[in-house]
Amino acid sequence: MNSNEVQAYWFEDDGIIPNNPTLPILLYPGALTEQAELTEKIFNKNNWRNSWINGVFDFHHYHSNAHEVLGVLQGNAIVQLGGEKGKSVEIKTGDVLILPAGTGHKRLASSNDFKIVGAYPEGKEYNLKTENAEDRLQSLEDIPKVILPETDPVFGDHGPLLSEWNVSS
Repeated sequence: MNSNEVQAYWFEDDGIIPNNPTLPILLYPGALTEQAELTEKIFNKNNWRNSWINGVFDFHHYHSNAHEVLGVLQGNAIVQLGGEKGKSVEIKTGDVLILPAGTGHKRLASSNDFKIVGAYPEGKEYNLKTENAEDRLQSLEDIPKVILPETDPVFGDHGPLLSEWNVSS
């Protein structure tokens, strides 16, 4: 995968979902297609830990205290990014989505075999925020405090995340 294949999505605060004011969502299409079964190990090796395997919730949610990576192990899904006014994106086996803190996401549809791995930089504990006015107010304070990851979840010390998010090492 080369950096020309990376897709970046920017979303503004829509009054319900804060999204991230300075960082885009990144999609690495097919980045792990040939080694999808190793997705969790690759994330963990690159210091994106506290991982889990499951699906994506079918309601808008976000994490105000952590960035998140999602890697599709198998199947496919359509996810809504950025809240109700955001964008629907199809993801499939081997695709990797990197969501900056505050970014809304929701599963709209998926194949019966859909499974993803989620992980967080340095194994950060994450919260779960929804379309709630109280959550949003606190989140607006929390999101700018989330530090940038030191590594790309797929490529480690190099990779598109580090340049797209202007991470200096």
